Amino acid sequence: MGSSADRTIALSERERSVDGAARRSERKSIAVVGALTLAMMCIAAFSLSCGASCIDVPASVSALFGLGAPQDVAAVQSIRLPRVVCAVVAGAGLALAGAALQSVLENPLASSSTVGISQGAAFGATLALLVVVPALAGSSANVGAGTTALFAFVGAMTSSAVVLLFSKLGSMRPESIVLVGVALSALWAGASTIIQYFANDVELTRVLFWQFGDLGRATWSQIGFMALIGAGCSVYFFANRWNYNALQSGGRAAGSLGVDVKRTRIAGVAVASLMAAAMVAFVGLINFIGLIAPHIARRVVGNDYRYLLPASLVLGALIMLLSDLAARMAISPVILPIGAITSFLGAPLFLYLLYRGYRR
Repeated sequence: MGSSADRTIALSERERSVDGAARRSERKSIAVVGALTLAMMCIAAFSLSCGASCIDVPASVSALFGLGAPQDVAAVQSIRLPRVVCAVVAGAGLALAGAALQSVLENPLASSSTVGISQGAAFGATLALLVVVPALAGSSANVGAGTTALFAFVGAMTSSAVVLLFSKLGSMRPESIVLVGVALSALWAGASTIIQYFANDVELTRVLFWQFGDLGRATWSQIGFMALIGAGCSVYFFANRWNYNALQSGGRAAGSLGVDVKRTRIAGVAVASLMAAAMVAFVGLINFIGLIAPHIARRVVGNDYRYLLPASLVLGALIMLLSDLAARMAISPVILPIGAITSFLGAPLFLYLLYRGYRR
């Protein structure tokens, strides 16, 4: 009797210890997400003060609400604020899409580039700039940003549809989705190259400028569209956070826990593709955000998707804001392409994270 009671007491103490450790871990994760959110807000406020004309942070915040010198108000509200909001929305959206894809595809290297979404958008934009609009309106016609974004969005969603179609034929194996994405990436890149081969220097410049990525080209209506798509997709991702946690143990284990693995994967890829397509269509090719942000989030909050998703969201916005600051301030007043900055800064950081993981 005594030994049985002792075992019961020991088990109860162990359970309380485990519960206490879990609560401490949850509090730490919440605190980290809060700290990252505060850092993102500070960087956003600092970004409002950076530009061709120097405005300190308090003055830029005042100008945000229409107070201060008229030229400061115009600079902040008309030029800098749309750029900052676009950076937050696009960075958060790409990071969330990458985190979801890494779960449903069971692949830490999954992102919008892995499944051919970015390359499909690039092909759509190239087709609009070099073929469709010149054929309909003449070679000297100016191609509007809205038209380019529309074709880029259609190209990205077409790539997503092909991936889903082939993956369904392949019994929804995660590796089949990645392999189809790699093949599509090569297909879109080759098709874009062939089209560009027959273009003149001016037309090639237009294509390259779009592919470089630019946070300043999106209008408020386009940013609103990006935010609307991002909000809807985010609700879906957060509603499926427990399914994503289960998928970390593998599809078979998740199925034994009651998760409809096939439906979760199909819907996850489709929603993540929609999210990434909406972002890439308006800001151009911006690499590594969807790949690097979830990996950094795992380092600071762990693999629990209840906290990994919000941490990835905030980190994506934060990385995009920092990259935009580097693009604007490196050789001011020249603004470097944001896509090149994210790749230049993201690749070494990703290699470092891989090295740390290998050492562990």
